[in-house]
Amino acid sequence: MAKTARQVRERLSQVDVIFELLDARAPKSSRNPMMHELTAGKPRLIFYTKADLADIARLKPFIAEAEANGYATLYINALKGLDVPKIVNMARQLAAPVLEKEKRQGRLMRPVRAMILGIPNVGKSTLINQLVSRRVTKVGDVAGITKHLQMIRIHEHLELLDTPGILWPKFEDQHVAIKLALLGSIKEHVVPLDDIVLKAINWLRQYYPNRLGNHYGFSESKYLTDLEVLDQIGRARGCLKKGGLIDYDRVFDLFLHDLRHGKFGPIVLDGLDDDV
Repeated sequence: MAKTARQVRERLSQVDVIFELLDARAPKSSRNPMMHELTAGKPRLIFYTKADLADIARLKPFIAEAEANGYATLYINALKGLDVPKIVNMARQLAAPVLEKEKRQGRLMRPVRAMILGIPNVGKSTLINQLVSRRVTKVGDVAGITKHLQMIRIHEHLELLDTPGILWPKFEDQHVAIKLALLGSIKEHVVPLDDIVLKAINWLRQYYPNRLGNHYGFSESKYLTDLEVLDQIGRARGCLKKGGLIDYDRVFDLFLHDLRHGKFGPIVLDGLDDDV
């Protein structure tokens, strides 16, 4: 991560704008707190990715805050069609002062150069592939697919410098680590699986009641403990060992898969309990 941060700083003078990608399901937790330092005042377009999986009502206050701080914003589902001309136009508007200065100096018109930044597994490669309508970067479900900086021609008026995902050295708030582990941005072993799954069950029961019961097919009584709900999921999906014991490893894998793929409906994890 330190190497990538150094490369970003070295290449910053070569770009006009920053494309910052945030996971719409964790719009605050997925923001690298080093972003201001790394980007050194460059104009920024914030993409809220995977917006089809996000609770838009809970997302809107985060978007409003970003716009109040002077950032352009756009929420997208990178797995579906993108409005490429809109993205290009927004980038050109952000880069207009630089382009106008170059025009006055007699320089030829050129594409806007944008640097794409975000934490691992936030959807950078998927976004790029959709923008150019062909697979030019590797895409995967695990953090850390992109390894090197590379410039990609997106459009006749836009070039993009892709970067590997950058995490910060230390998570001061354990809730942030839990949320990023739930969404696959950091590896699950960083936080014990039982901790992150039980915390997610607690959040879902408080702020999205009956979502778990409706999906897995059991009565989600408020008198059940979070561990009892976990057991209900195991029984409902047949995640059992010999003797009828719950196979928790299978339940954890099932739960994480379903959460990450939107099986419980749209959610936003940030703002719950005001913990971030």
